[in-house]
Amino acid sequence: MQTTFRNILIIIAPFLIMILVNEISRKYISAKGDTKNGITAINSSTTFANKCSWQCHNNTAYCMQHHVKSPKYLVNIIKPFYFGMISALGATGGYALANIVFLVLLWPIFMFVLFIKVLDNRKKLSRLR
Repeated sequence: MQTTFRNILIIIAPFLIMILVNEISRKYISAKGDTKNGITAINSSTTFANKCSWQCHNNTAYCMQHHVKSPKYLVNIIKPFYFGMISALGATGGYALANIVFLVLLWPIFMFVLFIKVLDNRKKLSRLR
């Protein structure tokens, strides 16, 4: 029972934190969000020099030039992986759906399974000592 509760909490907590952060930050954003298909986003697509917006999603080069504060050598290491993932998701023919399936569902489930295995193995090791 304790393990089941732990596992449920581990899988639900990140999503609850994400929703909480998004809804709290909504109060502090003054720019009106874009509306698409009747849904209003938190961010607008206006270009800002001091913060990211949907413009950064649509124009990564602009964001990298104005907002990325990481050292250049790190950015150069990350770029191939980042743009490779974007290209792979785009190659599916349904970028938005692939993004949701892979990055919102499959990857978190995979990480959850690995994390639970680590916790279970840790428990087994502590019992052996």
